Amino acid sequence: MGLVVGTFSVQSKPVNFHKDNADDDFEMTVVCHRPEGLDKLEAQTNFNKRELQVLYRGFKNECPSGAVNEDTFKQIYSQFFPHGDKWTDKCYASTYAHYLFNAFDTGHTGSIKFEDFVTALSILLRGSVTEKLQWTFNLYDINRDGYINKEEMMDIVRAIYDMMGKFTYPVLKTDAPKQHVDAFFQKMDKNRDGVVTLDEFILSCQEDENIMRSLQLFENVI
Repeated sequence: MGLVVGTFSVQSKPVNFHKDNADDDFEMTVVCHRPEGLDKLEAQTNFNKRELQVLYRGFKNECPSGAVNEDTFKQIYSQFFPHGDKWTDKCYASTYAHYLFNAFDTGHTGSIKFEDFVTALSILLRGSVTEKLQWTFNLYDINRDGYINKEEMMDIVRAIYDMMGKFTYPVLKTDAPKQHVDAFFQKMDKNRDGVVTLDEFILSCQEDENIMRSLQLFENVI
């Protein structure tokens, strides 16, 4: 779950929303390009108006056009994982960013708007356990058929290992992704039908203490 966060200007340090009045006035002046329906976004997410304004300013700083295409998204995301797979003729900086982009682009429009970004961020940072796990399930369900098969899980896990690069300690073995997938799939595929359903995914994650702890890592990011 922690790998999902870190995009754009949202970093793993708390943002202080309780500044003095002068700073507040300055911030309100800077944030002049507000997305339409700020009240609606406040109602639909777990952020208040001030938090939405600060997030929007960060989004606009990185994406002046107000939307992010996949190539730009990958370039931004690769800055957070510089030791992962590099730009080549055949692949982008992070294959994982491709899957992450698709998860943020819920409307399949080929771009991520602020509304898409903040809705997903609200779930990942302040959503319920079930909401976070549902979002993560959709990330793994690459073909959107409502199930996760072993090939889909392998694609995501391999992309994560590639993104982390060769600078982890201890150094990961080349067959680590397969071992990881085999172990998790064995645990999650309760009825042994070769696929993992949403219910199986949620139940298995709730039974795993490490996964449950990881869901809480970014609760106080902003």
